[in-house]
Amino acid sequence: MNRLSTSKRTQVIAALVEGVSINAIVRMTGVSKVTILRLLEQIGCACAEYHNRAVCNLKVKRIECDEIWAFCYSKDKNVPADKRGQFGFGDVWTWTGIDADSKLIVSYLIGNRGAGSAHAFMQDLASRISTRIQLTTDGHRVYAQAVEDAFGSDIDYAMLVKIYGMPSDYTESRYSPATCIGCRTGILSGNPDPKHISTSYVERQNLSMRMGMRRFTRLTNGFSKKIENHGHMVALYFMHYNFCRIHKTLRVTPAMEAGLTDHIW
Repeated sequence: MNRLSTSKRTQVIAALVEGVSINAIVRMTGVSKVTILRLLEQIGCACAEYHNRAVCNLKVKRIECDEIWAFCYSKDKNVPADKRGQFGFGDVWTWTGIDADSKLIVSYLIGNRGAGSAHAFMQDLASRISTRIQLTTDGHRVYAQAVEDAFGSDIDYAMLVKIYGMPSDYTESRYSPATCIGCRTGILSGNPDPKHISTSYVERQNLSMRMGMRRFTRLTNGFSKKIENHGHMVALYFMHYNFCRIHKTLRVTPAMEAGLTDHIW
């Protein structure tokens, strides 16, 4: 069986982590679509396995969490009746937790936006941290119970609720997000430092995800057609982000800043 050379594999993976679509990679590299998807599956599984094994026992101080929307197969309103309600068809949410100091992605989970996904995400996050942390999330109500179940009272936890609105004379609202016109905070556990009640870093990370994965781009036909491929790409992206990509502010990779490695992968 023919096998891709290491240089050709590197070329394909580099294109994937830079947000290039599968069909565009086919045109750029001459590698078949089936081969690219098979390589994505192999590298995605390897990245997920390594993250689960290496990103643990972290001594961190501040964690920010958020969830970002995407869709698989089709948008939720266009899912056929025989597939409606099945996971992987329609809305898909990626939950992420980032260390505000090292910018390391500590935990991530692909699921829906319900309480079950929140519970699984927080349990995974708690299992990777060995210190008491200050946690900030948005106002999504399922976080409250999930955080209590995962951390108990051994956490300083606050919610940051942003208030959005549109100017009364604004007409071009179809493709533009609402404007944040204010925010309020709510302390749910412990004694969080008000100066560090923020979700700015994780929200900026959401932008990096949309820029770095074609599957998250809005108004495109590059969305994931299968949830498995979506998961493989997310695992590859976070591995590259944590271990390979130099953070412009830190001048090192997040994994180096967190002490998980001493070199750029």
